Amino acid sequence: MGSVPMVFAKRTRNIFDPNSKEPYKLSRTKLENFLKCPRCFYLDRRLGIGQPSGPPFNLNKACDELLKKEFDAYRTQKKPHPLMVENGINAVPFSHPDLNQWRNNFVGVQTHHKDSNFLFFGAIDDVWETLEGELLLVDYKATSKNGEVNLDSNWQISYKRQIEIYQWLLRQNGFKVSSTGWFVYANGRTDLPAFNGKLEFKINLIPYEGDDSWVETALIKARKCLVDSNLPAFYDPCEFCSYGVLINGL
Repeated sequence: MGSVPMVFAKRTRNIFDPNSKEPYKLSRTKLENFLKCPRCFYLDRRLGIGQPSGPPFNLNKACDELLKKEFDAYRTQKKPHPLMVENGINAVPFSHPDLNQWRNNFVGVQTHHKDSNFLFFGAIDDVWETLEGELLLVDYKATSKNGEVNLDSNWQISYKRQIEIYQWLLRQNGFKVSSTGWFVYANGRTDLPAFNGKLEFKINLIPYEGDDSWVETALIKARKCLVDSNLPAFYDPCEFCSYGVLINGL
């Protein structure tokens, strides 16, 4: 019995039109995709052929939601979370009427970047405010590994860029933003004697000094990529576009 060739389903919604004068809505995640592989980015945003979606990270989502509730309780009290006190962070969770929008995956913190004509946005996890009125960008992460969590792996460059993009977006909206961001990193413990229907985590706060100077250049390059009539060159390290070449001849 012969094999049946697989094809990617094409999307018709939110396709980039190089002839349109309207700002094109681009998310932080899609810019990250461009940085990882311009070819896959072009296939997705210009031709409507997206990467296969993976399984949902429901445990990570649960950690995010519970951490937000926890920090929101201290936000209401205008008091620092005990983790902030333990780590010597002189700040409190930042209160702002748009916080729920900033956290919304389809809204986020937005700015119209005129040079690229992108309506660029990203959904944040949290923001803290120092006694001096500077904002600290905060991102929640969850994993389970032996030893202490850190930011030393090469693949975690995307985590660092994430914080830097959020810093840039809030600065574009007129906020005073510290270069220091924080990761609230939850590490699922495997050193306990039993599960007993409960997964316990050790929480670490990891500082990161961001540099958002690359963001505007990346947006302009992403725009240049999309307006080109030619598909970007095959990117050898990318497994997704390698698969696209094999299956669809793209």
